[in-house]
Amino acid sequence: MAMEDETRATTVKEERVESVPEVMQRPWYCVALSSSGDIIRKNTESVEEFREILDNAAISWVDFVARDFDKELPVVAEQLGFTSQLISDLTGESRSTYRDYETEVGMKMPSIQVTKLEVEPNPLMILLKKNLVFTIHPLNIDRRFIRLRRYAETVLKKIPVEANAEDKLTMLLMRIIDENNGWNSEHLREIEERGDKLNEIMIDPYTPRDKLGPEIYHMKHALIIYLDALWDTVHVLHTLRYGDAELITNDEKLIGKLGILAEDVSRQISLAEHMSEVLASGLEVLQSIYNNQLQNLNNRLALLLSYLTIIGTALLVPNTLATMLGNSVFDIGPKDLGWYLAMMIGSTIVATGLVYWWVRKRGWIPKKMD
Repeated sequence: MAMEDETRATTVKEERVESVPEVMQRPWYCVALSSSGDIIRKNTESVEEFREILDNAAISWVDFVARDFDKELPVVAEQLGFTSQLISDLTGESRSTYRDYETEVGMKMPSIQVTKLEVEPNPLMILLKKNLVFTIHPLNIDRRFIRLRRYAETVLKKIPVEANAEDKLTMLLMRIIDENNGWNSEHLREIEERGDKLNEIMIDPYTPRDKLGPEIYHMKHALIIYLDALWDTVHVLHTLRYGDAELITNDEKLIGKLGILAEDVSRQISLAEHMSEVLASGLEVLQSIYNNQLQNLNNRLALLLSYLTIIGTALLVPNTLATMLGNSVFDIGPKDLGWYLAMMIGSTIVATGLVYWWVRKRGWIPKKMD
């Protein structure tokens, strides 16, 4: 019976998926669990339309889609009661990804977007306060939170009403982070596909270097940006687990689940690093191929030089003798034809044989061709 209700509820949610224009018209999304176990859900244009819901909720999630993230973040955060100090510590030139001010916690996590080999770690800001998880992000993060909105009611129903406030907040936070991490890992597949195409290019010995060089650079650059974003995620998860924030649970089981989330991201890091190692090994193979090609070219040039030397000797020796003996100093006539031809042929054979022996001794002619 419960499964039928959940299936029916999922079907209804499928019919209510917001399109991008609708999201931009109503950028605020609120879903809340009351102390009685009821779920309240709203898409609105203004925070004022659900402020009373937040005040009476046992746990709530508010999501905001920003057209201009940097400009809108301090404004909408202040509307929900977050301090400007918390926002300023997490934005601007600061590399900080986590701040704990006892009554409020802020964290900045990457939402990775990959287009071909352009990796863009968009910011996802998560702010915590009492019974509230507030997320704000740009629209261009592949609509991952539109999908999470669809199942938000089901997520909140799984949170026990009798759990304490810190446990509720932590459970909802972990679900949001897990959704974000899942989408980030999906984009790793796109990088892997591009890496496979790059390997196909690399094994082709006729690929121009001016084409291969930029492809390798873009691949390495994409992996570096991706890994940097994942390390930021790991930092936030480890800080949540060991930072002892007042708003975060002390329940060992839930803390352990935070550790599992961190391990999942660490596995993504291992996969990305493995791809980098594969790429590096591919570069070594490629360099070996180029070295072999260069060596083969040198061998062919040496072989050509050897044959030219032998042929040149065979032509140069009789020509030199004929020029020298044709001088008027030597009185050579028809009567000398026999020994003259014998000398020409003999000297040519001897000189050519000596040159062939010397060339073979130098190793310019491969053994298989001896």
